[in-house]
Amino acid sequence: MHDILPADIAAWHLLESRARSVFASYGFEEIRIPLLEKTEVFTRAIGNATDVVEKEMYSFDDRNGDSLSLRPEGTAGIVRAVLQNGLLYGNPLRLWYAGPMFRHERPQKGRTRQFHQIGAEVFGAAGPDVDAELIVMAERLWRELGLNELRLEINSLGNSTERATYRDELLRYLVSVSAELDEETRKRVERNPLRVLDSKDQHVLSLLEDAPVLAEFLGEESIAHFEGLRYLLDRLAVEYQVNNRLVRGLDYYSQCVFEWVSNDLGAQGTVCAGGRYDSLVELQGGKPWSGVGFAMGQERLVELIRNQGQTSRAEPHVYMVLAGTRANASGIELAEKLRNQITGLSIICNPGDGSFKSQFKRADRSGAGLAFVIGEEELENATVTIKRLREDEPQEKIELPRLVGWLNEWLERQ
Repeated sequence: MHDILPADIAAWHLLESRARSVFASYGFEEIRIPLLEKTEVFTRAIGNATDVVEKEMYSFDDRNGDSLSLRPEGTAGIVRAVLQNGLLYGNPLRLWYAGPMFRHERPQKGRTRQFHQIGAEVFGAAGPDVDAELIVMAERLWRELGLNELRLEINSLGNSTERATYRDELLRYLVSVSAELDEETRKRVERNPLRVLDSKDQHVLSLLEDAPVLAEFLGEESIAHFEGLRYLLDRLAVEYQVNNRLVRGLDYYSQCVFEWVSNDLGAQGTVCAGGRYDSLVELQGGKPWSGVGFAMGQERLVELIRNQGQTSRAEPHVYMVLAGTRANASGIELAEKLRNQITGLSIICNPGDGSFKSQFKRADRSGAGLAFVIGEEELENATVTIKRLREDEPQEKIELPRLVGWLNEWLERQ
């Protein structure tokens, strides 16, 4: 579990602000849910035979003997929230969320035990048009962030009956080659054969080349939904690849699933994944109601943003160099007046005392573009001495009534 330091926060702010803007342009509203839920919220939704429930959840009994868990993902808690607060069963509901998730797994590149996700969910719309709209919304966010190298993969998992039939056929095949599988993969075969399709082991992948394909078990309705999605993506000029081995690690998914992958993050290159979960509302105790959504990993996206050098640490515009008690008071007062008159202006007032030399060193280290100097002479004459810290220009004195206009002109040039 890592700290996010001031030097890194600009990339986080960029991702979050662009996501908020893009989601709003598609009519999504923000929802915030607790970090802790009753454990059954996740076991019912995710499935007991998944790695998340078996090995990764942080669960404990509270003083009342109730089992609670830190949320390992967002969708199950969102469904609980909209059911509990009576938000379903009207017009289609469009929600987005952001925040930390928790999984006790082996840390890897772009993933820590406390990690952060941004997600979007739509309830009450069963057609492939909503699946397509979610995908193009995410594509718009990638463009806004300048992330042009992400690859979209899609697949259909069919409905629960089709998937159960395929599961039996896949299990027969995997049992027939079990002697060639490693111990961990054999355990996965016993728990959930479909998860073997998500293996990154090259030997396992070579064995899967002869395995049955889920697409061969889909019925007319599932095929029509998937073809409808492909038709819309083609109309919208969205590039994608059909990956017949693409599955999701959580049991509640059905029909369309999708993910975006980067080649710049090693083996764990998925930065955003989602799909349709039309049975999840019913699993959580509601009436049958459709749902579809996605979640993106903020750590991995932030790494891609930083690799492109798009962001830098936020730096103040002005550092106030102040000499003496009277100057300290006047400097703080002037800074407040300037903040009131210029929206977004960032000023640091030198804390405490210090020689001009030491204060200018602090000003330089702060990254500020300007130093405003106030000493006895400036106080007597109602002026400020301005020194440009990043430009090779002579310092100049400005009368206080002219300062706001001068500063606005300087800011426009930056």
